[in-house]
Amino acid sequence: MTRKIIVFGSRGQVGQKLMSFGSEQNFLIIGFSHRDLDITKETDVTAVMKDYDCDLIINAAAYTNVDGAEVEKEKAFRINSDGPAILAQACCEVDIPLIHISTDYVFDGTKDCGFIEDDANAPLGVYGDSKLAGEKAVRELLEKHIILRTSWVYSSSGNNFVKTMLNLGQKREELKIINDQIGCPTAAYDIAKTLLELGDKIFLQGPKVEWGTFHYCGDTELSWYEFACEVFRLAEDRLGIKTPRLYPVSTNEYPTTARRPSYSVLDCSRIGRVFDVYPAPFLSSLSQVIGELKTLNNIEIQKS
Repeated sequence: MTRKIIVFGSRGQVGQKLMSFGSEQNFLIIGFSHRDLDITKETDVTAVMKDYDCDLIINAAAYTNVDGAEVEKEKAFRINSDGPAILAQACCEVDIPLIHISTDYVFDGTKDCGFIEDDANAPLGVYGDSKLAGEKAVRELLEKHIILRTSWVYSSSGNNFVKTMLNLGQKREELKIINDQIGCPTAAYDIAKTLLELGDKIFLQGPKVEWGTFHYCGDTELSWYEFACEVFRLAEDRLGIKTPRLYPVSTNEYPTTARRPSYSVLDCSRIGRVFDVYPAPFLSSLSQVIGELKTLNNIEIQKS
């Protein structure tokens, strides 16, 4: 039996990867980008869900500009909080489940071991606040939900750390990169694959599904500096690009508009225990993305 899934945010990093799966695993995936549909408009959301009579909603739509959110607070809350609330209410009315993507930024980064799902939330900025508000709305309005928190998302499309580093590296002889913020880089492909695995488990388990909040991220803890080192190491080997000199710096030496968690590693034990889903190997995933960039040729390659 083919199940229909509507993906909101289909042009984002995760959304694009979801769409690339096509009709695999007996899913018919229907995507809507922010250009196609505004999730903050209740009548539009309701109409789409009625027209397509789907079995599952995946919300990959979000305002993700962490620094920009400090300036555009109203817009961030509208997309990250009001939008999920509207989706959750619409799902409740037609009795279908929702998988909603959230973030490590709902935590303050003060732990020295991985954050678990039940740890206290204490966002450091507007982005985290707005995403946390979206989580709360989904929980309050819809029983049949999975909130999937992830972190440090990267891919061969969109704006992300990997592409930024490679493009800057071809323009500058040296780069200074923060070395005292720790997290787990997560490939958008792996998140998309996990979302479809969760969808499959939802359909197979039926009323036995354990709804709630789960963590999923890459399997390796790194600083941004260490992440950059691995990016350039693989890119030099796979793309033959010139690698700049890399220097580690502290957060204090590189001020930003919004504060970032110093430690935002997510403990992924629960999703493994409940759904038999486990983090993907970081280096394998990064190598895949570097390979995609080579194929797409969407970085400014300067041979060494």
